[in-house]
This record gives sequence, structure tokens and C-alpha cells, in this order.
Amino acid sequence: MRLPVLALLALLASTLASQAAERLSGEAIERAFRGNTVSGRYTNGGFFTEYHDPDGRALGHNGWQPNTDACWITKPDRICYYYGPPSDRTVHCFTVEMSGDLYVLRNVGNGMINALARVELGNPRNHGDNGTPWYCDGLISRAPQAPMSRRLAQR
Repeated sequence: MRLPVLALLALLASTLASQAAERLSGEAIERAFRGNTVSGRYTNGGFFTEYHDPDGRALGHNGWQPNTDACWITKPDRICYYYGPPSDRTVHCFTVEMSGDLYVLRNVGNGMINALARVELGNPRNHGDNGTPWYCDGLISRAPQAPMSRRLAQR
């Protein structure tokens, strides 16, 4: 095991031991993440930072690459992220627990801790779409650049 992972797990253990973790509803997750930046470390040590745009886009870096088509959506008890085109889209869903100002993201499938994060108010890292906009409709898709398409996307 690498040192950052050990340090991360030690931080988690001490934080959870000192305060009870509260599992958040989808509505509470949305209130905390919407319009804010979620930054943290995966249990494998990788760093991520994503601005949760109110329009559903996740702008920033997912830990492996800059986001070019990422979207987020909350469900009754979780948050889900969609990455990639429909042909090879990946979907990652997490339950979220809060302990103090630390957010613990657990994989929905196996309950394992995926990441620890903190919420930064607003978009202090100035995450953007790098000039290649996309829109989210619960699934990832790219909006054509024609004016008519933009009107349809706003419906």
C-alpha cells in the first residue's frame, strides 16, 4: 500500500471515530454539491476536482483526465456521474456520508469507500468546458451548435 492511501485511511478513521457519519439523501447531496466544487482523493490516492454546474455538467478533472462530457445527477439516495459517449459511457454512482466537513463517497454496488472529499463553495478553481460545451439531459449528449438545437435543449 502506498503512503497517501495509508494517510487517507488514517484521516478517515480518526474523523469517523470523532464524529458520527450522516448518510445524506439525494436531496441533501444536491444541496451540498450543486453550484459548488467537490475536490478530494480516491482511496487509490488519485486527486479529483469537479465543479457541479447547476445545468448538470461536471466541469474539471475526474482524476484520470479533464472532463469533456461529464454529467451529474442525484437520485433519492445517491449521486451518479456519467462519462463518455453513449457507445462506451461509464456510470459511477455513490452514496454520500458526511462527517464534519468531510464527504465519504461509497460505491453503490459494493459499499466500499471510493473517495474522501470536501466541498469548496462556488467554482474557485475556475473549471470550465475548455471551449467545447456539452449539455446534460440525465444522460450525456452533445448539443449541436445550431441555434435551433440550443432552443430545443433549453426546453
